[in-house]
Amino acid sequence: MLMTFRPMMAAGALIAFGALGFALVLQYAFEMEPCPMCIFQRVAMVGVGVVMLVAALHGPRGFGRWVYAGLSIVAAGMGIAIAGRHVWLQSLPPDQVPACGPSLDYMLDIMPAWDVIQTVLAGDGNCAIIDASFLGLSLPGWTLVGFVALAIWGIIAASRPTKPAGVME
Repeated sequence: MLMTFRPMMAAGALIAFGALGFALVLQYAFEMEPCPMCIFQRVAMVGVGVVMLVAALHGPRGFGRWVYAGLSIVAAGMGIAIAGRHVWLQSLPPDQVPACGPSLDYMLDIMPAWDVIQTVLAGDGNCAIIDASFLGLSLPGWTLVGFVALAIWGIIAASRPTKPAGVME
């Protein structure tokens, strides 16, 4: 039996929030402090999770499904861009890595929000450090894979056939 839109979006939301939970476990249980780009990836993951959760709760039919799929793709696309940049920074030779910058908290205290965003997305040496990897991919690499999978998942969910009227999803 094929999963329909609502269960697929609920599963996508669970996956997104599970990824956030995993990041929090790494931060608090294993004391792996996130760099500024990691924090921005978390924000994008929250966006994907919230859109998919609202889609699952709303359960629209027809074009509404594509609206939610589009919103989830936009949020995942931002995550893809940030995680992709992060992976690129991590792949630079040591002599080409930008110098380490101030912490995100400090930047938020002294700079306007737009300048903070530009500075973080430019990346620095803090973001080039690979703290952990699994099967040859760093954590940002796995996050990139997750964002791509969630974007595809949203498209597949929106393309599922609608059940006949009167049948609960």
